[in-house]
Amino acid sequence: MDAFDPRHNGNGKLNVASNTTAHPDAAESSISDYLQGLILESKDIEEFLNGLASHAALILSNDDDQVLCGITLLRDRKAATVASSSDHARQMDEIQYSFGDGPCMTAARDQLTIEIPDLDAELRWPEYAAAVRQYGICSVLAVPFDLEDDAKAALNLYSATPERFDAEAVEAAKRYTEQVNKVLRLGLRLARLVETAAHLRSALESRTIIDLAVGIIMAQNRCSQETAVEILKSASNGRNLKLRDIADTLVRSISREETHTHFD
Repeated sequence: MDAFDPRHNGNGKLNVASNTTAHPDAAESSISDYLQGLILESKDIEEFLNGLASHAALILSNDDDQVLCGITLLRDRKAATVASSSDHARQMDEIQYSFGDGPCMTAARDQLTIEIPDLDAELRWPEYAAAVRQYGICSVLAVPFDLEDDAKAALNLYSATPERFDAEAVEAAKRYTEQVNKVLRLGLRLARLVETAAHLRSALESRTIIDLAVGIIMAQNRCSQETAVEILKSASNGRNLKLRDIADTLVRSISREETHTHFD
């Protein structure tokens, strides 16, 4: 975390607000610089989000109370991605997912800021609140990110102190998500490009295996390509196996060498 060194004032509160007032672009620039470097160093979106969660926990904690941080990312047709600043924070998020709902998922899904000043008095998610309280957590704050397309995400903050997230803390968390939005969007775009490339490569590799299998069937049965494809499909359905898997089995029966797809 050497790239960004948050300063605290004499009361143990983060100086995010005062720094932003004195130098409007300084805090945002420092955070963006750090997170852009994190994107370059991360091998995938999960690693980036874990780094982001750790950074947020550092920035939004104070000398009197170290908050736990999680990040919930929801993308269409994908399982929720969960990132955490620590194992303890990960436990808190996993409790919520075990119930299928809660403040953080609601914040991400409905794009609402959710505040729980005291879990002992929480009536919206009583079972979740009781479970989290067993781990010493007393207050929760969830703030949504403003993303694009089908992606939705929220910053999840947990504290062992009741009413930890006062108006100042809520404003600091909202300001942080605003500063991070652009970088997070960039990270998600890069993730989509990587995923698209991986899916394309997988599709081409499957196509190669299937084409080879079709060629083998044509040679063995002296039939047309169309007939060979139907034979392969029939074998796939009859054995309840994917077309690629049945094709791979056939190709390996002819040659034990690994099949390669050439992209150049």
